[in-house]
Amino acid sequence: MPDSVFNVLFLCTGNSARSILAESILRKDGAGRFRSFSAGSQPKGEVNPFALKVLSAMDYPTDGFRSKSWGEFAASGAPVMDFVFTVCDGAAGEACPVWPGQPITAHWGIEDPAAVEGTDIEKERAFSLAARYMRTRIGALLSLPLASIDRMALGAKLRGIGQMEGTTAAVFKAC
Repeated sequence: MPDSVFNVLFLCTGNSARSILAESILRKDGAGRFRSFSAGSQPKGEVNPFALKVLSAMDYPTDGFRSKSWGEFAASGAPVMDFVFTVCDGAAGEACPVWPGQPITAHWGIEDPAAVEGTDIEKERAFSLAARYMRTRIGALLSLPLASIDRMALGAKLRGIGQMEGTTAAVFKAC
């Protein structure tokens, strides 16, 4: 793959928690090398406040996020994606849009922190854990020699990243 700025789309069903965490973490940690985006198959319409709280505590950006449909990124005129990662099992199991440019895809499933019931401390802990798992996966992405690896080997490595600690499913197809 050429040495350039890569577009990455993180997908989840609601686009309110995990995909937002991923978009923010890559926005900061991959600045200058990656542009990050997120979307959902059935967007909730708002970003979970615990996602923003945890991102802020970890010194990641919290501005400009909104829950949006993945249709925005399959439409004419949308940025062409180099990579598309599903971060929840629901989105990985759905029929996905046809992505312009044939991006490399992988499933990086992480438990849904928004599904945790309990005290605010327990909910925040779940979001913190999800953010740490996502940061680890993104760190692995950032360490890959993208300019010198062929497409098939890169796809295999990206799928391997999805099997790191904290994964929710052994095998899922990504969009």
